[in-house]
Amino acid sequence: MSYIPLSDLSKRVVYEDNHLIAINKRAGEIIQGDKTGDQPLSEAVKAFLKERDNKPGKVFLGVAHRLDRPVSGVCLFAKTSKALARINKLFSTDAIEKKYVALVENKPKEPHAELRHYLIRNVKQNKSYAHSKPVPGAKEALLQYTYLGGKGKYHLVEVTLVTGRHHQIRCQLAAVGMPIKGDVKYGARQPNQDGSISLHAFSLAFIHPVRKTPVVLEVPPPFL
Repeated sequence: MSYIPLSDLSKRVVYEDNHLIAINKRAGEIIQGDKTGDQPLSEAVKAFLKERDNKPGKVFLGVAHRLDRPVSGVCLFAKTSKALARINKLFSTDAIEKKYVALVENKPKEPHAELRHYLIRNVKQNKSYAHSKPVPGAKEALLQYTYLGGKGKYHLVEVTLVTGRHHQIRCQLAAVGMPIKGDVKYGARQPNQDGSISLHAFSLAFIHPVRKTPVVLEVPPPFL
């Protein structure tokens, strides 16, 4: 069972106001509890806020969006129920611009492209499968990528996520011959030594759900 030091979290706050808090998530951390028993980032942030602000009783913290365990990057939480309801609506209506960077094993065929697949999730395998045409039970997945250049044996791409499906970026990039470095679940040649995959959520941009002002949250990737 692993725990996240509260002193460490204070250095990873990307943005905070009375309604929202964004944290730079490290690869290997979980957002919510699972069977491993490791402390989830959401609970660590609650404990951090309670201690820092000397709050009595329970601290409210809503999970606004989720990143896979081996993925790093900006992770947004809501500090009030009103903010959570409104930020959830922004995510559900694709009103939040989500950008990622990834190191992939093969150079893209096109410098810029839009990928559209239909994904089937296998819950037992915790894996999604991409189809080029609609199939029963599948959900449409859409993303855009731009090739940024080579980096050693790998290639750097920027991904703008349009929909938010299970393992979407990992599955779609692998489906077009670009498995993400370290992502053996989706066809990478070998794992990263630390168990991460080279996928990073580097930017969230949206209109603040309460203040109605533009917010852009950015965190540079650890693998560049």
